[in-house]
Amino acid sequence: MKRRTQVERKTSRRRFLSGAAMAGAAMMAAPSVVKAQGPVNMRWQSTWPSKDIFHEFALDFAQKVNDMTGGDLKIEVLPAGAVVPAFGLLDAVSQGTLDGGHGVLVYHYGKQTALALWGSGPGFAMDANMLLAWHKYGGGKELLAKLYESIGANVVSFPYGPMPTQPLGWFKKPVAKAEDIEGLKFRTVGISIDVFTGLGAAVNALPGGEIVAALDRGLLDAAEFNNASSDRVLGFPDVSKICMLQSYHQNAEQFEVMFNKTKYDGLPEQMKAIITNAVEAASQDMAWKAIDRYSKDYVEMQTTDKVKFYKTPEAILKRQLEVYDEVVKKKAGENPLFKEILQSQIAFAERATRWEQDTVVGRRLVFDHYFGPKGVAKEL
Repeated sequence: MKRRTQVERKTSRRRFLSGAAMAGAAMMAAPSVVKAQGPVNMRWQSTWPSKDIFHEFALDFAQKVNDMTGGDLKIEVLPAGAVVPAFGLLDAVSQGTLDGGHGVLVYHYGKQTALALWGSGPGFAMDANMLLAWHKYGGGKELLAKLYESIGANVVSFPYGPMPTQPLGWFKKPVAKAEDIEGLKFRTVGISIDVFTGLGAAVNALPGGEIVAALDRGLLDAAEFNNASSDRVLGFPDVSKICMLQSYHQNAEQFEVMFNKTKYDGLPEQMKAIITNAVEAASQDMAWKAIDRYSKDYVEMQTTDKVKFYKTPEAILKRQLEVYDEVVKKKAGENPLFKEILQSQIAFAERATRWEQDTVVGRRLVFDHYFGPKGVAKEL
């Protein structure tokens, strides 16, 4: 092998150093170009009043995205009504009036009834977390994209944030049987509109921020919203002292993070990946925060606000299921996409809930052991 001269070795070294310097400069220049363009700013709106914990959840999601992108994407979230009414969010995001939003899919029920299958109903024995598992791994994600496309909605949707079972609602007096709901002027949303109509109520769909005022003015006799923290801060204990817990009308609901599709598609792939991971991180954080805050406000409503809570009788729960079955059969017959989503959920639920029922031990026994009348927790 021919030995290189000292001059050749110096020339080769200079070429290597020059090439390395150019490569390094290119690597440093790429982020600089992005930075030079400035951060991507998005204006969002939630469907919640600023004082509601749900708006706080929306702010939490935005903060996670802002932090995870290092400020390259900055989301500002306005409360309901700042730009459009709560029920106008889908149109505003689709048309680009807003870059995105935070709400629930059942608020778009008037656009496509199948949207309510993401949370409005008994969930076929799934809880909200299991319904999200169906969405990610059981075909729900693809069906939701197909559904939005079918109504010409220019949006990208991320369901997240599993909600606990919602109360039957706030009443003037406890309801003991399904007949007690007949004739009541009642607030609910989504497929629950049809379910409570089937139970004999006169239903009025109102956004969260308008319910208490309607109850106070006598425009409603009873209403449901969501949870102890939201209900307390919105003022339900000021207009009613009776709340019925447990229901199948919204047993498995979750929130929705929504982007204008044109705006979202224009983002760098790395930023889209961050958003996807931020959705999942915010989803779990929201569930943890809900457990902490809801349980505190549940105690406060009993002790400070003197609210009395009652368990919804099983006869009402059974009647809810019967009416729900009638409603979804009718809608599946009218709407092929509704039927496709319904069958997909049922297939996933049969497998997942059978596994859950066989695997997960009931916790009532252990609760009574520690915290019941003869609970031993204080002795430990």
